[in-house]
This record gives sequence, structure tokens and C-alpha cells, in this order.
Amino acid sequence: MKFRLKYAFLSNFHPCEVEYEGIKYPTAEHAFQASKTMIIESREEIAKLESPASAKHAGHFVPLRPDWEQVKLQVMLDILRIKFQNPRMRDALIGTNGVKLIEENEWNDTFWGVCNGRGQNHLGKLLMQVRSELCG
Repeated sequence: MKFRLKYAFLSNFHPCEVEYEGIKYPTAEHAFQASKTMIIESREEIAKLESPASAKHAGHFVPLRPDWEQVKLQVMLDILRIKFQNPRMRDALIGTNGVKLIEENEWNDTFWGVCNGRGQNHLGKLLMQVRSELCG
């Protein structure tokens, strides 16, 4: 499924304030991209960017923290747990119960999602994990 229309709230680009490690971000994407670096000033700059697309772009240019490859899945899980503490977002995620969440995309992201039927779908798996935690 594409994270659009009724499933748009599943996208990390969806507006939903996330406070992560002491900084407030307008979207989960902002928080995730900022977390790629340990430089607080860079994180704060990303938090102020107008759009999640701008945050994603900026994330390509920050000095990567040395453990990024080892921690990025946990960072995403932590950010999603925070995002879905929002009652409106939580209820929407719980409302997908029974639906297999697959982040289908056209931009060849086969790590976080699935493109042309191929991919690891880590974002979808983490969303289903958070949903399972919320459903108890």
C-alpha cells in the first residue's frame, strides 16, 4: 500500500510534532534525518526546515554519526513510538489492525519499503511492531 490518502498518516512526511532527544520536530522525517548526526546545531537546523523533503535532503549532507548503520532501525522505532503517542495518530494506527503495512514506493527504497515488489519493508515492519505494542 502506498502511504497516501487514508494511509497518509503512516508516512514519516505526515505533519505530527515529534520531540526527540530534547528537540521538537514538525515530522518524524525531520527527527530521523537530524538523528543521523551528533552535532546539536545541525539537528536544530533540520528541525527548522520548512518541509520533510528539505529535511531528507539535509540528512544527506550532515556528518554521519559513527554508529549510524547499527542504530538507525532503533532510532526509527523510537521516533515512531513517540509519533504514535499522539492520540489521533495512535487511534489511526490501531485502526489499521489486521492490515499488513507495506511502504510501497517508486523511488527504489528497498530498505525502508518495497519498490516493484522487492524490498525489506523495514518501515512497515516497525509500524506493525508499534501497532502491536499499542494494541497490547
